[in-house]
Amino acid sequence: MFESGRVVRQGIQTNPRLARSPAATKHTKGLRSPRRVCVPVNVLAPFPGAEDAAGTTRDLKKLRTITALKTPYLENGKFDLASYDALVANQIANGVDGIIVGGTTGEGQLMGWDEHIMLIAHTVNQFGNDIKVIGNTGSNSTGEALHATEQGFGVGMHAALHINPYYGKTSIAGLRAHFKAVLEEGPAMIYNVPGRTSQDIPEDVVFELNSHQNFLGVKECTGNDRIDSYVKHGVTCWSGNDDEAHGSRHNHGAQGVVSVTSNIIPGLFSSLMESRDDEQNEKLQELIGWLFCEPNPIPINTAMAMCGLVKPVFRLPYVPLSKEQRQKGAELLRAVIDDIPGCSDIKVLEDSDFTLLAPH
Repeated sequence: MFESGRVVRQGIQTNPRLARSPAATKHTKGLRSPRRVCVPVNVLAPFPGAEDAAGTTRDLKKLRTITALKTPYLENGKFDLASYDALVANQIANGVDGIIVGGTTGEGQLMGWDEHIMLIAHTVNQFGNDIKVIGNTGSNSTGEALHATEQGFGVGMHAALHINPYYGKTSIAGLRAHFKAVLEEGPAMIYNVPGRTSQDIPEDVVFELNSHQNFLGVKECTGNDRIDSYVKHGVTCWSGNDDEAHGSRHNHGAQGVVSVTSNIIPGLFSSLMESRDDEQNEKLQELIGWLFCEPNPIPINTAMAMCGLVKPVFRLPYVPLSKEQRQKGAELLRAVIDDIPGCSDIKVLEDSDFTLLAPH
Protein backbone atom coordinates (compact mmCIF):
# COMPACT_ATOMS: atom_id res chain seq x y z
CA MET A 1 0.00 0.00 0.00
CA PHE A 2 1.11 3.60 -0.57
CA GLU A 3 1.69 5.49 2.67
CA SER A 4 3.22 8.91 3.24
CA GLY A 5 5.05 8.93 -0.08
CA ARG A 6 6.76 5.57 0.39
CA VAL A 7 5.95 2.04 -0.68
CA VAL A 8 5.15 -0.32 2.16
CA ARG A 9 5.10 -4.08 1.60
CA GLN A 10 2.09 -5.91 2.95
CA GLY A 11 2.58 -8.88 5.26
CA ILE A 12 0.76 -10.85 7.93
CA GLN A 13 2.22 -11.31 11.41
CA THR A 14 0.81 -13.79 13.91
CA ASN A 15 1.89 -14.93 17.36
CA PRO A 16 3.72 -18.25 16.80
CA ARG A 17 2.74 -19.41 20.30
CA LEU A 18 -0.88 -19.39 19.17
CA ALA A 19 -0.30 -21.50 16.06
CA ARG A 20 -3.07 -24.04 15.56
CA SER A 21 -1.00 -27.22 15.66
CA PRO A 22 -2.72 -30.28 17.20
CA ALA A 23 -0.48 -30.07 20.25
CA ALA A 24 -1.22 -26.43 20.79
CA THR A 25 -4.96 -26.61 20.23
CA LYS A 26 -5.77 -28.31 23.52
CA HIS A 27 -4.07 -25.50 25.42
CA THR A 28 -5.87 -22.71 23.56
CA LYS A 29 -9.54 -23.57 24.02
CA GLY A 30 -11.52 -20.46 24.68
CA LEU A 31 -8.89 -18.18 23.17
CA ARG A 32 -9.72 -15.96 20.27
CA SER A 33 -8.16 -16.62 16.86
CA PRO A 34 -4.69 -15.13 16.32
CA ARG A 35 -4.80 -11.42 15.64
CA ARG A 36 -3.99 -10.54 12.01
CA VAL A 37 -2.19 -7.26 11.52
CA CYS A 38 -0.58 -5.64 8.49
CA VAL A 39 3.02 -4.64 9.13
CA PRO A 40 5.88 -3.60 6.85
CA VAL A 41 7.93 -6.67 5.98
CA ASN A 42 11.36 -6.58 4.38
CA VAL A 43 11.51 -9.55 2.01
CA LEU A 44 14.14 -8.27 -0.39
CA ALA A 45 16.94 -10.63 -1.35
CA PRO A 46 20.23 -8.73 -1.69
CA PHE A 47 21.19 -8.15 -5.32
CA PRO A 48 24.66 -9.16 -6.54
CA GLY A 49 27.06 -6.47 -5.36
CA ALA A 50 24.64 -5.07 -2.75
CA GLU A 51 27.46 -4.76 -0.22
CA ASP A 52 28.85 -1.96 -2.43
CA ALA A 53 25.75 -0.67 -4.19
CA ALA A 54 27.35 2.54 -5.45
CA GLY A 55 30.35 0.67 -6.87
CA THR A 56 28.10 -1.93 -8.48
CA THR A 57 26.07 0.79 -10.17
CA ARG A 58 29.24 2.50 -11.43
CA ASP A 59 30.47 -0.77 -12.98
CA LEU A 60 27.16 -1.49 -14.69
CA LYS A 61 27.08 2.01 -16.15
CA LYS A 62 30.27 1.16 -18.05
CA LEU A 63 28.60 -1.51 -20.21
CA ARG A 64 29.06 -0.60 -23.86
CA THR A 65 27.35 -3.21 -26.05
CA ILE A 66 24.27 -4.94 -24.66
CA THR A 67 22.35 -7.44 -26.77
CA ALA A 68 18.60 -7.81 -26.43
CA LEU A 69 18.89 -11.55 -26.76
CA LYS A 70 16.61 -13.74 -28.85
CA THR A 71 14.94 -16.69 -27.06
CA PRO A 72 14.97 -19.85 -29.23
CA TYR A 73 12.30 -22.57 -29.04
CA LEU A 74 11.94 -26.27 -29.69
CA GLU A 75 9.10 -27.63 -31.78
CA ASN A 76 7.24 -28.58 -28.60
CA GLY A 77 7.24 -24.95 -27.49
CA LYS A 78 9.82 -25.25 -24.74
CA PHE A 79 13.01 -23.22 -24.65
CA ASP A 80 15.83 -24.56 -26.80
CA LEU A 81 18.50 -24.15 -24.14
CA ALA A 82 21.25 -25.75 -26.21
CA SER A 83 20.80 -23.13 -28.94
CA TYR A 84 20.36 -20.41 -26.34
CA ASP A 85 23.65 -21.31 -24.66
CA ALA A 86 25.44 -21.26 -28.02
CA LEU A 87 24.03 -17.77 -28.68
CA VAL A 88 25.23 -16.45 -25.32
CA ALA A 89 28.66 -18.05 -25.74
CA ASN A 90 29.02 -16.33 -29.12
CA GLN A 91 28.04 -13.00 -27.57
CA ILE A 92 30.75 -13.36 -24.94
CA ALA A 93 33.38 -14.46 -27.48
CA ASN A 94 32.65 -11.41 -29.64
CA GLY A 95 33.01 -8.67 -27.07
CA VAL A 96 29.42 -8.08 -25.92
CA ASP A 97 29.28 -6.76 -22.35
CA GLY A 98 25.73 -7.58 -21.32
CA ILE A 99 22.52 -9.27 -22.41
CA ILE A 100 18.86 -8.49 -21.83
CA VAL A 101 17.00 -11.69 -20.96
CA GLY A 102 13.31 -11.85 -21.80
CA GLY A 103 13.06 -8.38 -23.31
CA THR A 104 10.85 -7.54 -26.27
CA THR A 105 13.33 -9.23 -28.60
CA GLY A 106 13.52 -12.22 -26.24
CA GLU A 107 9.71 -12.34 -26.14
CA GLY A 108 9.29 -11.96 -22.41
CA GLN A 109 5.80 -10.74 -23.24
CA LEU A 110 4.97 -14.28 -24.43
CA MET A 111 6.35 -16.00 -21.33
CA GLY A 112 4.83 -16.86 -18.01
CA TRP A 113 6.82 -15.50 -15.07
CA ASP A 114 7.92 -19.00 -14.13
CA GLU A 115 9.53 -19.43 -17.56
CA HIS A 116 10.95 -15.94 -17.42
CA ILE A 117 12.65 -16.30 -14.05
CA MET A 118 13.89 -19.78 -14.95
CA LEU A 119 15.61 -18.38 -18.05
CA ILE A 120 17.23 -15.61 -16.02
CA ALA A 121 18.42 -18.17 -13.46
CA HIS A 122 19.77 -20.47 -16.18
CA THR A 123 21.64 -17.58 -17.81
CA VAL A 124 23.21 -16.47 -14.54
CA ASN A 125 24.17 -20.02 -13.61
CA GLN A 126 25.81 -20.73 -16.97
CA PHE A 127 27.31 -17.36 -17.88
CA GLY A 128 26.98 -14.91 -14.99
CA ASN A 129 30.73 -14.76 -14.39
CA ASP A 130 31.46 -13.82 -18.00
CA ILE A 131 28.71 -11.39 -19.00
CA LYS A 132 26.28 -9.09 -17.22
CA VAL A 133 22.75 -10.46 -17.08
CA ILE A 134 19.97 -7.85 -17.16
CA GLY A 135 16.53 -9.34 -16.59
CA ASN A 136 13.51 -7.68 -18.13
CA THR A 137 11.33 -7.78 -15.02
CA GLY A 138 9.28 -4.69 -15.78
CA SER A 139 5.51 -4.64 -15.90
CA ASN A 140 2.61 -2.22 -16.13
CA SER A 141 1.66 -3.46 -12.65
CA THR A 142 4.00 -2.11 -9.97
CA GLY A 143 3.29 -5.07 -7.70
CA GLU A 144 4.07 -7.54 -10.45
CA ALA A 145 7.26 -5.68 -11.37
CA LEU A 146 8.39 -5.70 -7.74
CA HIS A 147 7.72 -9.41 -7.32
CA ALA A 148 9.42 -10.39 -10.58
CA THR A 149 12.40 -8.17 -9.83
CA GLU A 150 12.81 -9.67 -6.37
CA GLN A 151 12.82 -13.11 -7.95
CA GLY A 152 15.29 -12.01 -10.62
CA PHE A 153 17.75 -10.64 -8.08
CA GLY A 154 17.12 -13.70 -5.94
CA VAL A 155 18.45 -15.94 -8.74
CA GLY A 156 21.43 -13.66 -9.33
CA MET A 157 20.72 -11.26 -12.19
CA HIS A 158 22.98 -8.21 -12.14
CA ALA A 159 20.37 -5.60 -13.06
CA ALA A 160 16.76 -5.14 -14.11
CA LEU A 161 15.18 -3.49 -17.13
CA HIS A 162 12.01 -1.53 -16.36
CA ILE A 163 9.52 -0.01 -18.75
CA ASN A 164 6.92 2.60 -17.87
CA PRO A 165 3.39 1.23 -17.34
CA TYR A 166 1.80 0.68 -20.75
CA TYR A 167 -1.81 0.30 -21.92
CA GLY A 168 -3.26 1.14 -18.50
CA LYS A 169 -1.14 4.29 -18.41
CA THR A 170 -0.58 6.25 -15.23
CA SER A 171 0.00 9.92 -14.43
CA ILE A 172 3.38 11.60 -14.22
CA ALA A 173 3.18 11.35 -10.43
CA GLY A 174 2.39 7.66 -10.89
CA LEU A 175 5.46 7.22 -13.10
CA ARG A 176 7.64 8.69 -10.37
CA ALA A 177 6.14 6.43 -7.73
CA HIS A 178 6.42 3.32 -9.95
CA PHE A 179 10.07 3.85 -10.82
CA LYS A 180 11.10 4.81 -7.29
CA ALA A 181 9.47 1.62 -6.01
CA VAL A 182 11.27 -0.68 -8.46
CA LEU A 183 14.61 1.09 -7.99
CA GLU A 184 14.54 0.08 -4.33
CA GLU A 185 14.99 -3.53 -5.46
CA GLY A 186 18.42 -3.06 -7.04
CA PRO A 187 20.25 -1.67 -10.10
CA ALA A 188 17.90 -0.88 -12.98
CA MET A 189 17.90 0.54 -16.47
CA ILE A 190 14.78 2.46 -17.48
CA TYR A 191 13.44 1.81 -20.99
CA ASN A 192 11.76 4.65 -22.85
CA VAL A 193 10.01 3.48 -26.03
CA PRO A 194 6.86 5.55 -26.64
CA GLY A 195 6.21 3.64 -29.88
CA ARG A 196 5.31 0.62 -27.75
CA THR A 197 3.96 2.24 -24.56
CA SER A 198 2.22 5.30 -26.09
CA GLN A 199 3.69 7.38 -23.27
CA ASP A 200 7.00 9.23 -23.26
CA ILE A 201 8.90 9.35 -19.97
CA PRO A 202 9.48 13.09 -19.43
CA GLU A 203 13.02 14.32 -18.96
CA ASP A 204 12.33 15.81 -15.54
CA VAL A 205 11.26 12.39 -14.24
CA VAL A 206 14.55 10.90 -15.43
CA PHE A 207 16.55 13.78 -13.93
CA GLU A 208 14.88 13.07 -10.59
CA LEU A 209 15.59 9.34 -10.80
CA ASN A 210 19.23 10.00 -11.68
CA SER A 211 20.02 10.74 -8.03
CA HIS A 212 18.99 7.24 -6.91
CA GLN A 213 21.96 4.98 -6.22
CA ASN A 214 20.38 2.08 -8.13
CA PHE A 215 19.55 4.06 -11.27
CA LEU A 216 21.82 2.99 -14.13
CA GLY A 217 20.45 5.15 -16.91
CA VAL A 218 18.05 5.02 -19.84
CA LYS A 219 17.64 2.88 -22.91
CA GLU A 220 16.39 5.74 -25.05
CA CYS A 221 14.44 5.23 -28.28
CA THR A 222 13.24 8.77 -29.03
CA GLY A 223 16.46 9.80 -30.76
CA ASN A 224 19.71 11.63 -30.36
CA ASP A 225 18.29 15.01 -29.36
CA ARG A 226 17.02 13.44 -26.16
CA ILE A 227 20.32 11.62 -25.64
CA ASP A 228 22.15 14.94 -26.05
CA SER A 229 20.02 16.49 -23.34
CA TYR A 230 20.50 13.60 -20.94
CA VAL A 231 24.25 13.44 -21.40
CA LYS A 232 24.53 17.17 -20.65
CA HIS A 233 22.74 16.50 -17.36
CA GLY A 234 24.89 13.54 -16.40
CA VAL A 235 22.40 10.79 -17.27
CA THR A 236 23.89 7.60 -18.72
CA CYS A 237 22.20 6.59 -21.97
CA TRP A 238 22.17 3.58 -24.26
CA SER A 239 20.70 4.01 -27.71
CA GLY A 240 17.71 1.79 -28.38
CA ASN A 241 17.88 2.42 -32.14
CA ASP A 242 20.40 0.28 -34.02
CA ASP A 243 20.41 2.54 -37.07
CA GLU A 244 21.40 5.56 -34.96
CA ALA A 245 23.57 3.82 -32.37
CA HIS A 246 26.97 4.54 -33.96
CA GLY A 247 26.18 8.26 -34.10
CA SER A 248 24.64 8.16 -30.63
CA ARG A 249 27.86 6.76 -29.26
CA HIS A 250 30.43 8.84 -31.11
CA ASN A 251 28.57 12.11 -31.79
CA HIS A 252 26.11 12.47 -28.93
CA GLY A 253 27.80 10.94 -25.90
CA ALA A 254 25.75 7.78 -25.43
CA GLN A 255 27.47 5.10 -23.36
CA GLY A 256 26.57 2.44 -25.93
CA VAL A 257 23.64 0.48 -27.31
CA VAL A 258 21.02 -2.08 -26.42
CA SER A 259 20.99 -3.83 -29.77
CA VAL A 260 18.88 -6.29 -31.73
CA THR A 261 21.26 -6.52 -34.68
CA SER A 262 24.08 -7.73 -32.41
CA ASN A 263 22.24 -11.04 -32.10
CA ILE A 264 23.68 -11.95 -35.51
CA ILE A 265 26.77 -9.72 -35.84
CA PRO A 266 27.92 -9.23 -32.23
CA GLY A 267 31.56 -8.61 -33.12
CA LEU A 268 30.82 -5.93 -35.69
CA PHE A 269 28.42 -4.12 -33.41
CA SER A 270 30.77 -4.31 -30.47
CA SER A 271 33.60 -2.86 -32.55
CA LEU A 272 31.33 -0.01 -33.74
CA MET A 273 30.67 0.92 -30.14
CA GLU A 274 34.35 0.83 -29.19
CA SER A 275 35.77 2.69 -32.19
CA ARG A 276 34.34 5.08 -34.72
CA ASP A 277 33.99 3.55 -38.18
CA ASP A 278 31.67 5.59 -40.38
CA GLU A 279 32.30 3.39 -43.42
CA GLN A 280 31.40 0.14 -41.67
CA ASN A 281 28.37 1.74 -40.06
CA GLU A 282 27.11 2.89 -43.46
CA LYS A 283 27.60 -0.58 -44.94
CA LEU A 284 25.35 -2.08 -42.27
CA GLN A 285 22.46 0.34 -42.65
CA GLU A 286 20.58 -1.67 -45.28
CA LEU A 287 20.81 -4.83 -43.17
CA ILE A 288 19.65 -2.94 -40.08
CA GLY A 289 16.76 -1.47 -42.05
CA TRP A 290 15.70 -4.96 -43.15
CA LEU A 291 15.87 -6.21 -39.55
CA PHE A 292 13.18 -3.66 -38.70
CA CYS A 293 11.01 -3.99 -41.83
CA GLU A 294 8.31 -5.51 -39.60
CA PRO A 295 7.82 -5.07 -35.85
CA ASN A 296 10.64 -6.49 -33.75
CA PRO A 297 11.23 -9.41 -33.10
CA ILE A 298 9.75 -10.78 -36.35
CA PRO A 299 12.70 -10.01 -38.67
CA ILE A 300 15.46 -11.02 -36.22
CA ASN A 301 13.62 -14.29 -35.50
CA THR A 302 13.42 -14.94 -39.23
CA ALA A 303 17.04 -13.99 -39.83
CA MET A 304 18.39 -16.24 -37.09
CA ALA A 305 16.39 -19.18 -38.42
CA MET A 306 17.73 -18.49 -41.92
CA CYS A 307 21.26 -18.48 -40.48
CA GLY A 308 20.68 -21.82 -38.76
CA LEU A 309 21.29 -20.28 -35.32
CA VAL A 310 17.84 -21.24 -34.03
CA LYS A 311 15.10 -23.59 -35.13
CA PRO A 312 12.43 -22.00 -37.36
CA VAL A 313 9.88 -21.99 -34.55
CA PHE A 314 7.69 -18.98 -33.72
CA ARG A 315 5.36 -18.36 -30.82
CA LEU A 316 2.21 -16.63 -32.04
CA PRO A 317 1.28 -13.89 -32.62
CA TYR A 318 4.68 -13.59 -34.33
CA VAL A 319 5.00 -15.13 -37.79
CA PRO A 320 8.00 -15.19 -40.14
CA LEU A 321 8.68 -12.61 -42.83
CA SER A 322 7.26 -13.28 -46.27
CA LYS A 323 9.34 -15.32 -48.69
CA GLU A 324 9.95 -12.17 -50.75
CA GLN A 325 11.41 -10.45 -47.69
CA ARG A 326 13.42 -13.56 -46.80
CA GLN A 327 14.98 -13.56 -50.27
CA LYS A 328 15.95 -9.92 -49.87
CA GLY A 329 17.35 -10.58 -46.41
CA ALA A 330 19.34 -13.59 -47.57
CA GLU A 331 21.44 -11.39 -49.85
CA LEU A 332 22.10 -8.92 -47.06
CA LEU A 333 23.03 -11.67 -44.61
CA ARG A 334 25.38 -13.35 -47.09
CA ALA A 335 27.31 -10.09 -47.31
CA VAL A 336 28.22 -10.38 -43.61
CA ILE A 337 28.27 -14.17 -43.21
CA ASP A 338 31.89 -14.15 -42.10
CA ASP A 339 30.85 -12.02 -39.13
CA ILE A 340 27.89 -14.18 -38.08
CA PRO A 341 29.30 -16.61 -35.47
CA GLY A 342 27.90 -20.12 -35.77
CA CYS A 343 26.58 -19.60 -39.31
CA SER A 344 27.92 -21.54 -42.30
CA ASP A 345 25.07 -21.02 -44.75
CA ILE A 346 22.10 -18.74 -45.34
CA LYS A 347 18.84 -20.41 -46.38
CA VAL A 348 15.73 -18.61 -47.57
CA LEU A 349 13.55 -21.45 -46.21
CA GLU A 350 10.05 -22.34 -47.35
CA ASP A 351 6.92 -21.30 -45.52
CA SER A 352 6.35 -24.95 -44.66
CA ASP A 353 9.69 -25.05 -42.81
CA PHE A 354 8.33 -22.82 -40.06
CA THR A 355 6.43 -24.04 -37.01
CA LEU A 356 3.91 -21.64 -35.46
CA LEU A 357 2.98 -22.27 -31.84
CA ALA A 358 -0.02 -21.10 -29.85
CA PRO A 359 1.05 -21.74 -26.25
CA HIS A 360 -1.68 -22.42 -23.72
